[in-house]
Amino acid sequence: MEPDHVIRGPVPSYDELAALPIQELIARYALGVERIDKRVFELDDELLDTAFLESAGVGKWPVRVLIGHLAECEILNAYRLRRIAAEEGPVFEGFDPEPYIDNGLYKVQPVGGTGDSARAACGAFVATIHTIRAWTHGWLLTVDDATWERKALHTVRGEFTFRRMLGLATWHIEYHAAFLPKKVDLLLGQK
Repeated sequence: MEPDHVIRGPVPSYDELAALPIQELIARYALGVERIDKRVFELDDELLDTAFLESAGVGKWPVRVLIGHLAECEILNAYRLRRIAAEEGPVFEGFDPEPYIDNGLYKVQPVGGTGDSARAACGAFVATIHTIRAWTHGWLLTVDDATWERKALHTVRGEFTFRRMLGLATWHIEYHAAFLPKKVDLLLGQK
């Protein structure tokens, strides 16, 4: 049986992750979708779209929105890494997820179907994360030593090296995916 890589406890900061030896950081980044609680695929559309009260302590977003946000940021973070490697001192704007949610960007019509399907959306989001992580992981294994210290400026978070940006990308999925087991437990009445 394969080990379970779902995060159920505290997540290290992105700076702590960036301080890992490079090969360990790359390996941790490569886990990607393995951080997502597989029980989300047992949920129907209604459960996937159930929002949470702040008092639940699991974050307010429905499972579909959380996984859609992860896919959105996977695209963004892979692009940022590539820009740091290719450009001199790129500048990155901050990212506000709320307009993406408010404007329905996480709705997906199933192939050959009609209407919106949360299950189809979550499948597409996880496939996106998997594909981008696999592509980026293969590339990261070829990055030369000098690239790891190349710099960019984030307008909200300050200066980032390539290595620190990989720490952020790794942390991002771990941080948000850590809410999924808690959300699923509540949705399935297990806690």
